Amino acid sequence: MTDVIDLVRAQARERPEHPALVADARDGVTRISYAELVARLEARAASLRAAGLAPAERCGLLARQGPGFVETALAILAAGACLVPIPDDTAGPALERFQRDARLHALVDESRGFALRRLPAPGPLAGAGEAEFRALRPAYLRFTSGTTSRRKGVIVGHAAILARLEHANAGLGIGPDDRVLWLLPMAHHFLVSILLYLRFGATILLPASSLARAVLELAGREGASVFYASPFHYALLGKDGSQLGLPRVRLAVSTAEGLRGEVARRFAERFGVPLVQALGVIEVGLPVINLASAARKPEALGRPLPGYEVWLRGEDGQPVAGPGGPERSGEICIRGPGLFDAYLEPWTPARAVLEPDGFRTGDQGYFDAEGDLFLAGRRTNRINMAGMKFFAEEVEAVLEQHPSVSRARVHSRIHPHLGEIPVAEIVPADPERPPERAALVAHCRAQLPAYKVPREIAVVAELPTTATGKLRRWDDEAAPRA
Repeated sequence: MTDVIDLVRAQARERPEHPALVADARDGVTRISYAELVARLEARAASLRAAGLAPAERCGLLARQGPGFVETALAILAAGACLVPIPDDTAGPALERFQRDARLHALVDESRGFALRRLPAPGPLAGAGEAEFRALRPAYLRFTSGTTSRRKGVIVGHAAILARLEHANAGLGIGPDDRVLWLLPMAHHFLVSILLYLRFGATILLPASSLARAVLELAGREGASVFYASPFHYALLGKDGSQLGLPRVRLAVSTAEGLRGEVARRFAERFGVPLVQALGVIEVGLPVINLASAARKPEALGRPLPGYEVWLRGEDGQPVAGPGGPERSGEICIRGPGLFDAYLEPWTPARAVLEPDGFRTGDQGYFDAEGDLFLAGRRTNRINMAGMKFFAEEVEAVLEQHPSVSRARVHSRIHPHLGEIPVAEIVPADPERPPERAALVAHCRAQLPAYKVPREIAVVAELPTTATGKLRRWDDEAAPRA
């Protein structure tokens, strides 16, 4: 059966000298053609097999961002194993815990020259899990971020990957003429991104750092046509004071966390390119992207791509009909191609999760009159004050509009009479001059109903985030683990 590695090999046969990777580094520029990339991945796959890596085994990859990560990830797939990317700052007890949680059979570590290390045999998955896992033709295992709930090990097989790539590219339109400037961590984003670009013959541009000048210089020198980054990266670029531009960029995709209107506005004013928000879900792929309304409504998630059905589930389990708003939202549910195959632990086949509603994201959203989907908030972040329900994200967005606030986190606190009340933490833009509580309360009252205004506001030095920049709702020591 055809898999994504076969399609990368086909690109190498058709365009052997076409650049696959261009990576900036302190010691110079690395350029790797498609022919060279395939030769390297084949050689590495052969060495992994010779070292004992068997089909359908779970193989961890611990490596820095760069060509070595890409080559080795492709080699693990080419060897028939299941790729399990590990954030490159994982070490010591955290690495041991990751190995146990992922039930790894083997580990490839860049610090050991990308040599394969066999690990003690993992315990069996529950029930028929191990046999069912192998039957899936498993290709990829990644844990959810665990920002608001227990981390889950998401398994995606080869067939699901191909379906995701085909349907996502119906919207993105990536081809050999594209040069994609990539800024997200590969350990968290790889399928509908790195694999997609290589499957469709594009060139991936890897800057030496995420600082604006390094990014813009690489984009200008190599003619970047597509950007793929998080709002954090676009905020840095929007603040750049140089004269460097992005004359060839046709598409700038924002993902990994919610896009704020101010970030989109500054980027568009600076570079003349609208930011296109996309909804990426590890269990689903890329089902929604804001291609139609990015210039007018940058905060919208957009419209479902062909092949996907996106609907809103009300509290009663029935669809929420017609356009709405934050006060009249429903849980975003998705049906379509390329959905995940199983959760690892406890072993849960996807069929047990996807029926009858499709994939329930846990996010609350609403459609406007033009059919654009907006995110209202996580269902777990909903606050119920004396029967009046609202989302923490709505209050955070207002707080972050204040010029003295860099970032905000809002959550509920139990109240003996009101049920729940909103409380907030803010990171000041200037730590030496934090805003007065009274000023923040007045700012919120000017834009929010009284019941949504935080009853307490604490100033903190920083707020915990995931590796992709999402606000972490659980402190590390309290976070449930898979």
